[in-house]
This record gives sequence, C-alpha cells and structure tokens, in this order.
Amino acid sequence: METAKLRQLIEQGENSKVEFKERRDQEAIETAAAFANTSGGAILIGVSDYRVITGITIGKETLRDVANRISQAIEPRVIMEVEPVEIERKSVLLVQITESQIKPVSVKGICYKRVGNSNRVMSPQEIAQMHLKSVGQTWDQLSVVSAKNHDIDEQKIQWYLTRREANRNVAQPQNMTVPDLLRNINCISEEETPTHAGILFFAKHPQKFFQNAQLRVVRFKGTSVTHPVIDRLDCSGTLWEIVNAAEEFIRRNIRLLSLRGSKSFQRDDKFEYPLEALREAIINGLIHRNYQEPADVRVFIFDNRIEIINPGRFPEDVRPHKPIHRPVNPILSQLMYDVGFVERYGSGIKMMQRLCKESENKEPRYELHPLETKVIFDSPIQDTTLLEIDDISEQLNDRQKNALFHAEKNGQIATKEYVEINHVSRGIAYVELRDLTDKGLLTVIGKGRGTKYIREVSD
Repeated sequence: METAKLRQLIEQGENSKVEFKERRDQEAIETAAAFANTSGGAILIGVSDYRVITGITIGKETLRDVANRISQAIEPRVIMEVEPVEIERKSVLLVQITESQIKPVSVKGICYKRVGNSNRVMSPQEIAQMHLKSVGQTWDQLSVVSAKNHDIDEQKIQWYLTRREANRNVAQPQNMTVPDLLRNINCISEEETPTHAGILFFAKHPQKFFQNAQLRVVRFKGTSVTHPVIDRLDCSGTLWEIVNAAEEFIRRNIRLLSLRGSKSFQRDDKFEYPLEALREAIINGLIHRNYQEPADVRVFIFDNRIEIINPGRFPEDVRPHKPIHRPVNPILSQLMYDVGFVERYGSGIKMMQRLCKESENKEPRYELHPLETKVIFDSPIQDTTLLEIDDISEQLNDRQKNALFHAEKNGQIATKEYVEINHVSRGIAYVELRDLTDKGLLTVIGKGRGTKYIREVSD
C-alpha cells in the first residue's frame, strides 16, 4: 500500500474496517476473524489507539510469522495479505483480511463479529444465521428431519390454495400431486421431507416440532406485568391459525370507545386501537422472528398500551425509520403474502403508521434490544384532548363485539352472518343486533331477509 493511503487510513481512525495495534497479540487474531466474518478490513500493527505511529521491528521472518499465527489460529483459514510499509521513518505492518466466503470463522471455537470499531462475540443464533447465509440458505427452507409426509394436513393445503386463488388470482392446480405442490412452494425437500416453513404453515401439530412457535396473549389489569392477569391465551397451530386466534382475543380485550369532539357533539365510535395495525405487527413478529431463540412471541395488553414482543432483531441496515424488504424467513413471508395476510412486501411498518394516523392514534414506537424487538401501541385515552370518552365495551357481550368487528372490517353485517360467526339462533341474533342499533353503533338498511346492518363511523 502506498504511504499516502496508509496515512489516510490512520487519520480516519479505527472503524468497522480498520484496527490499530501497537504490537502483535491475541486481540489482533480476534480482529482478523471479526473482519473475515463481516466485510473484511485492515489491521495496522505499529499504530496506537490514539493514531500515533509507534512502529515495530520487522525482520526476515516477521511477515511469515504473522501470517502463520493468524492462519493457524482461525478455522477455516482466512485469505490475507501481509506487507510492511515505511511511514515517518518507522515500520508498520499492514494485514489486510478478505471477507470469508465460508462463514463463520472462529478462534479456538469462538466466533467474532465486527461492530463499529470493536469486536463482539457472536451468539449461537447469530452463528447459525451466518452459516445459513454463507451457504445460500435460510432457516425456513431447512428440512425437519423428524417430520414425515403424514404430519402435513391436506385440508390446510386446500385452505391455502383457496385463499391464494381468491387473493392472488392463482388458479388451483388440477393435475399436480401434493408432494409436487409442496416442493414448488419450498415446503418439502427433494427427498419429500417437510421444511420448517412447511411445518409452520401446513402441519397438523406444528408445536410438536417447534415448541416456541406459538404466541402468548395476556391482558393485565394495570400498566405492568406485575399487575393481575384478567385474561390470557396461548395461541398454537399453524402461523395463520395463530394470527386468527390472537386477533379474536385482542378484539375481546380492547375497548370500544364512543368519542365526542370539542368542535362537534356528534359521536364517533371506534376501537381503542386500529385492529389491522395490531394484526400486521403480530404477523411481522411471527414471520420475521428468529425461531432459533427459545422464546415465543408475546402480546401484552395493558390499560394504557399494547406491547408486541418478537424474539430477534431487525436485519442489518434495517431500522423502523428505514424499512427495507429483507425478510429473515422469505418462504414464510411468501406464504403469508399468498393468502392475503401480507398485502405488499416491505410495507408493514408504513402501513401500521398510516392506520394509526387514520385512527388518530400515535404511531407505534419501537424498543430494540440485542435479543428481541418490542412494538408498542399507546392507547389514545391517556392523552386525548376530546371532551368526552365513553367506554361502551362493558355494555356489549362478546358476540356483539364480534359483530361490530365484522361490520368494521366489511362495512356491514347481516343476521345470517351474525348467526354464523357467533353460533346462535336467528332470534338471539335479531335481539342483539337491534340492541346495537338502539345504541347507535349500527344502522339498519332494508327489510325482512334483505336487512343489513351498516357500520357508519362519523368524521
């Protein structure tokens, strides 16, 4: 390297690709491994942390000795160049490490990763993810060795095909075997062994293979996990079954608010949180989580907020303010997209922000930890400027809440639909729908069998 370029590196200081060492030591070897596990870098031996050129003595065997020490300590071996450079009448040894094609590399069984200007020991989960990435695989496409074809539920496959046709206009295959279909969507291997994605989306009992592939929903009385539990549910099954179960639980445990504004006494009825935004956050937690972490996805409902906690972190270079489509589990993402649970790739964060804004709620906020990601939705009740808020949820039973949610989502509900979703007689459906209209929550349109109940939310 030319002296001018070396001087420029020193002036820039230590960073994710440059490290200074006054002497040859064990930490220099760890740095070489960290560079190989990330995007490569340069070690300058003979320069202090304060960018002072101290120099070292370089003899005939120095270059070979340094190269051998690094090569013998790191497994698998890394590609490097070692050269002496004269600067300010002193000798500096420049060790340039190339990013390894086979990752991760380790030093005495320990793997290091370059983060900023320091080396960090990698967790077992990071090691596994890095290895999969280096061989061109993702966790969700690996085979579940203990699973067999009979663990797959063909009724769930049919549900998937029907939903995919309705949502993505993909015709159902007419002359294709089940193994061929599953192979085409990366849910079984060439040896017809179910993949991780296949188990999580189509298995009869997914938690038989992945106990952590569930979602816990808890409603607390108060604002802390130390407060009493009012209601809870451990959601299991396939990922889409978990989403549906969690959504129903949340709908039961959040408030329906009747609002009167400062400029008008016209009432505006809405749920405390935008349900579609909560659903999106849960889906993101399930499909982008790190399934190699033993923890499960959790949803905690407090009096003043909802927290959705996902084991795992945002992918590198992706942050809430900088959303990029870089799925951790791309096959699961594709399957959720096929059935209409995901509308557009990479749009989840922006969609949640938009839905909260439309609902006059605060945008969701994020707390990022080394091992998990927390999405927080704040209740509008705690800091609203509205003149009056009536919590009318206590005036309704669960069937009526189900009906309001259906009408909120579809614009209307009929007596027949009320009967179907709540498993009650037409007589009970009529009485309870009439109660909703008397409370001003639904408006009656039509007569007789053609009667519809419209959900109209005032501006």
